[in-house]
Amino acid sequence: QVQLVESGGGLVQTGGSLRLSCSVSGGTVSDYTMGWFRQAPGKEREFVAAISRLGFNTNYLDSVKGRFAISRDNAKNMMYLQMNSLKPEDTAVYYCAALRSYTISRAVRDYADWGQGTQVTVSS
Repeated sequence: QVQLVESGGGLVQTGGSLRLSCSVSGGTVSDYTMGWFRQAPGKEREFVAAISRLGFNTNYLDSVKGRFAISRDNAKNMMYLQMNSLKPEDTAVYYCAALRSYTISRAVRDYADWGQGTQVTVSS
């Protein structure tokens, strides 16, 4: 089990950028596939992006491809989500999550460890 803390959320105008960070502690971060999820008011939590243990493989929600980039720095126990060309529909609470696995998963139920979330609001 690892502890996850997100940061970097905020209010931005349409077309703007934000970089989310996820700090990982309490375990060996390279043992975990890492993911970003989001939840908008009244909606279910959805997959946004994931990255394999050593960063060689990534996977994205179709609607964020080409705009968002997930990365990780295992030496610093950190994961990131660079979000560009933000749209109002990207407004949500963003969560980082950890999955002790060699493979990437897009399923919420597969991730055992979660952060508390950081709010991203995109104004039109």
